[in-house]
Amino acid sequence: MADTERKHERLDLSRLHHFHGGLTLPDCKAAATATPVRTLPVPPRLILPLQQHIGEPARAEVEVGDRVRKGQLIARAEGYVSVPVHAPTSGRVIDIGDHPVPHPSGLSAPAIVIDSDGDDTPVAGEPHADYRSLDPSELRNRIRRAGIVGMGGAGFPTFIKMNPGPHKPIDLLVINGAECEPYISCDDMLMRERPREIIEGAHILMHALRVSTCVIGIEDNKPEAIAALDQALAADPRLGNIRVVAIPTLYPSGGEKQLIQILTGREVPSQSLPADIGVVCQNPATVAAVYHAIHHNEPLISRIVTVTGAGVREPANLEVRIGTPMHHLIEACGGYSPGVDRMLMGGPMMGFALTSDALPVIKTTNCLLATTRAELPPPQPPLPCIRCGECVRVCPAQLLPQQLYWYAHARDFDKAQDYNLFDCIECGCCAYVCPSQIPLVQYYRFAKTEIWAQEHDRIKADIARQRHESRQERLEREKRERAERLKQKKKAVREGDDKSKQAAIQAALERAQAKKQVTGTERQAADASTAPPPDRND
Repeated sequence: MADTERKHERLDLSRLHHFHGGLTLPDCKAAATATPVRTLPVPPRLILPLQQHIGEPARAEVEVGDRVRKGQLIARAEGYVSVPVHAPTSGRVIDIGDHPVPHPSGLSAPAIVIDSDGDDTPVAGEPHADYRSLDPSELRNRIRRAGIVGMGGAGFPTFIKMNPGPHKPIDLLVINGAECEPYISCDDMLMRERPREIIEGAHILMHALRVSTCVIGIEDNKPEAIAALDQALAADPRLGNIRVVAIPTLYPSGGEKQLIQILTGREVPSQSLPADIGVVCQNPATVAAVYHAIHHNEPLISRIVTVTGAGVREPANLEVRIGTPMHHLIEACGGYSPGVDRMLMGGPMMGFALTSDALPVIKTTNCLLATTRAELPPPQPPLPCIRCGECVRVCPAQLLPQQLYWYAHARDFDKAQDYNLFDCIECGCCAYVCPSQIPLVQYYRFAKTEIWAQEHDRIKADIARQRHESRQERLEREKRERAERLKQKKKAVREGDDKSKQAAIQAALERAQAKKQVTGTERQAADASTAPPPDRND
């Protein structure tokens, strides 16, 4: 408790701070925020990948042909870093198998396919309970059972973030409403239209973390969201230190570490987490999902998605069920515009290209960006690095992107790690300013993937070695045990033989003694029979 109090004393929210680098990007949000959020009807078919989060994929709990209801658990968490998947509507399971999913690799993955019955019949939920009557452990369990993950794009299971451990006292909850990507506006619209859900969710998370201070950081290009949250806070009668703070519009201020530094002046150390400096950061959509899970017993089965770009006729923000094929969102926004070139999931800085619009919306789908060549030109062939240093100037993580590029290109992954490769947040600032058009982030992702693969192989090799050593040890132990059993058996045989000999000798002695006694008795009888009769006169 003393550590927590000291951290509260050091917490200074009276002024804003700055992070290194960053970019001022064009604001392209107006088209999608011009109209309120619309709810998309449930589509005839939903495709639900079993892995929509960081960690182990969920395990299917239903079979083909099963009838399911809205909110029913259909895939159970497998392992600690995992969350379940729920049916977004009622209907029938028609397939469980590999299907194309939204992923940079473009590969397929296991998914459950549900045909909707059109009734949207809900399953019975858990009994409602006041969150203030629940301890943090029970709140975390309910959040996990609801399948809630970070909805800003990373997809890290929320319940794990809410469990920093006893050795990491938390004194601040940060709600990341910066939303710094130039096209994405789903969080902006959520904060504008449903501020009470975010405030209620913040109170729940503060209770779970046992903190009294919460800051909602929002870029100052979202005045409507700031005003809506301020108004909701003014109408909230509960005591609780929740503040809305407007921060300068600068990409990537929505990066977790960058936002924390702006708000608190605290810098998350290399290879560390915000919890290591007493801070937990959550996305507004995640916080709203926590509200629905705790207050209404609703699992995460829908989300708001921004559909925008010059390649779509009527940009908008849509609330859609998880698993909805993306072409339904495009159709709801008037279809494609002439000249559409490609579609990205996410923004132009950190998003990735999609291979098809038949891919399903997942829990981390915050934006579908349909672009034209004029709006977002395709990548140009890279030229040699001219060592201008612009990438170093804009890097928000204070790395040396040029050096990381050389080492990643040369596959010198040890050197790349020496230059803190894993502190890179893949924001794309370096690639954006590179005059040689070098796809720097792609090199960093390649290097990280290779390092993870090598680490995975090393772990597998270590496990194989340990299994081999364990097998050898077991064989040696069994050999020793067999030898010891044989030794004991021989000893028992020898002892048995000795006892048998002694018993035989004893039996022989007893027989001899008995024979001797019998012989003596017979002799006495014979002597008696040959003796003269007694003299009766005597």
